Amino acid sequence: MSSLRVFEAAGRTGSFAAAAREVDLSPSAVSHAIRKLEESAGMGLFVRTTRSLVLTREGRMLLEHVQRGFEEMQRGFQRALPDIHVMPLRLHTAPAFATQWLMPRLGTFMEGNPGIALRFSADTRYATFDDNDHDIDIVYGTPATSRHEIIPLVVEELTPMCSPQIAERIAGVHDLYATPLVQSEGQSVQWGGWFTANGLATPGDFALAFDRSAMAISAAVDGLGVVLESTLLAQRELASGKLVAPLMGRSTTVRYVGHHLVHPRALDPHGAAARFKRWLLAELAVPHEP
Repeated sequence: MSSLRVFEAAGRTGSFAAAAREVDLSPSAVSHAIRKLEESAGMGLFVRTTRSLVLTREGRMLLEHVQRGFEEMQRGFQRALPDIHVMPLRLHTAPAFATQWLMPRLGTFMEGNPGIALRFSADTRYATFDDNDHDIDIVYGTPATSRHEIIPLVVEELTPMCSPQIAERIAGVHDLYATPLVQSEGQSVQWGGWFTANGLATPGDFALAFDRSAMAISAAVDGLGVVLESTLLAQRELASGKLVAPLMGRSTTVRYVGHHLVHPRALDPHGAAARFKRWLLAELAVPHEP
């Protein structure tokens, strides 16, 4: 079987080197396996030259039947496998949380929860759950009181962040007046609130303004200025060193709960939504009921 697998790869690709990469062997091992197969079959399968590898008539006939046999075996294994119960998960989130925090971690959840079919959407509207279109919503801001379960997530910190190069010019809060400021208009607390919290007058102009946190963070990474953003949303950029927080510990940091988890109260404890909820709260280190 192993020799036939090597032969199929070599015949399909027309190259011992390509077959070697596919089956994780050396080219010489592939050549040796083909030679043994030819000796066992009593026929030549390839015409070898210094520049090409061509199947013989017998080789072409054998390749056709070997490929058909592999396909039949694959179908047999698939039919023999037990049915897997697929659980749908209809997830809705705020856009910035989706792109900045959730997407980099989503693979971990999917790997640990096989059998979940995820449908993922993100926008600034809140899910109503009335049309059964969503199972869970992660919203930005404080949702209105409703019959649904509402769980405050992690406390976020808003602090000025910028590239390491710009940070070299910021020794204190007053240096911000001489530095381009990036306004993140999607934030509930913006530069005006931060300057007020630090007892300072708000500058009259901003270099750039974006209505999405992801764009504002990206602008700061690219060295376009200093952005006032959540350390939760910029966690990946801070961890990689693409962004730094030069005034953390040297200024008043605005702290608030920026995101909430919302879902209908009746969750199947073994369902996909409950699994996602437990995973999310554990990732954020939010205390919750088992």
